[in-house]
Amino acid sequence: MKIGIYGYGNLGRGVESAMKQHKDCELVGIFTRRAPESLHTVSSASVYSADRITEFKDKIDVLIICGGSATDLPVMTPMLAKDFNVIDSFDTHAKIPEHFETVDKAAREGGHTALISAGWDPGLFSIMRVYSEAVLPIGKDYTFWGRGVSQGHSDAIRRIEGVVDARQYTVPVESAVSAVRSGECPELTTREKHKRECYVVAEEGADLSRIEKEIKEMPNYFADYDTTVTFITLDELRKNHAGLPHGGSVMRNGQSGFENENTHTVEFSLKLDSNPEFTASVLVAYARAIYRMSCRGITGCKTVLDIAPGDLSQMSAEELRAHLL
Repeated sequence: MKIGIYGYGNLGRGVESAMKQHKDCELVGIFTRRAPESLHTVSSASVYSADRITEFKDKIDVLIICGGSATDLPVMTPMLAKDFNVIDSFDTHAKIPEHFETVDKAAREGGHTALISAGWDPGLFSIMRVYSEAVLPIGKDYTFWGRGVSQGHSDAIRRIEGVVDARQYTVPVESAVSAVRSGECPELTTREKHKRECYVVAEEGADLSRIEKEIKEMPNYFADYDTTVTFITLDELRKNHAGLPHGGSVMRNGQSGFENENTHTVEFSLKLDSNPEFTASVLVAYARAIYRMSCRGITGCKTVLDIAPGDLSQMSAEELRAHLL
């Protein structure tokens, strides 16, 4: 399976690293909007200007697009889906239906297969929500993220004029988590489930009040949460916020029995040292599934909810039945 990486930030480097663990993958090249000679890659992969991507139409089986959800992926994914089988990690939940329609149209026009919103949420957590609801239809779902750095939200802050760099931590409200784990089914607002902590490095002379206001009022990212904004120096950011940890839990409290007398709690949790490296690992596995579906003649846009688990694995169906079933 010949892979191309489009974009080379934290996620792109994670994909490059993850591919070393997959024996059926070959990295054709990394495509960047920066000057190719300025990139210092993890491996000895070839680096090309993003402007040359169409020269590789017949040389790449799946193009993994490693851009930000705020402004990159809504443009990049449909544009590239016309010429390639593509996969992205678009994570703005409220805009997934719109993104899906745009990418689906482009992929079908080009006769290609696309997958959007692959990662851990949306992604693996989405699958667990579906499984839990299907098994326990009478019940309630809860998703808690963090404490950890959100790449998408941090990227959204960095797009604000006057911001040099930023880290945004998503923090679960512990009282809400405890209530769900105890078997309760509380009605929780968005604000009651999570807080958002933002650490921002601003340009010298920037209007800090304006930056803070833009962050706190940003729709789909911060407007519905209790958000704190702390301005720090670049040295403080590098010293205290260099890592990209994350994690979270999907929970469902559901009932069974003729009188719904028994309560069951389903929980799927992740604790990640590196959010981008884990997300990249998910992308590589799903790239395999997209490649296999493309070989079967399947076109159009898909999500993780459309993918059979066996298509993700390097193992054969026989090996899966013998060792993992």
